[in-house]
Amino acid sequence: VLTEFAIPAGKVYLSPVIGRHGGMPVAWTIGTSPNAALSNGMPPDACSTLKDGEKPVIHSGRGRHYRWPEWIRIRKDNNLTRSMSARGCSPDNAAAEGFFGRIKQELFHKRSFAGVTMDEFVDMLDDYMVWYRDKRIKTEFGMSIMDRRRELGLVA
Repeated sequence: VLTEFAIPAGKVYLSPVIGRHGGMPVAWTIGTSPNAALSNGMPPDACSTLKDGEKPVIHSGRGRHYRWPEWIRIRKDNNLTRSMSARGCSPDNAAAEGFFGRIKQELFHKRSFAGVTMDEFVDMLDDYMVWYRDKRIKTEFGMSIMDRRRELGLVA
């Protein structure tokens, strides 16, 4: 699933993998075009975080980005099971859609990006993603998602 950010300098696209349990962005790609490179970039990064024997289900939209032969090859090479909801019904994408709402509320809406270049916005977005993953406090846990994962022994 991907989302678009339109700023005066142009459009920037974000394609993340969001963990359904905890809502942590596991991996992401950022680009200026909603192309194959954008959607193909994040599955290998996400898969590099898997432990031996883990075979997660990857929930995606029905968009062309997730039907391209290269994306399908990457999915198969990494033993990912794909799940897609029926048209107009996207519970599989709920984690990503909820994340998009939060990121747009916290980073994007009600801010002026006049004078911000595409490269500057890409850097801002990437910095936000790192902050969200590593530092943002999740009220439910009383700590960051990464700290919670450490507490549970899921990461070192």
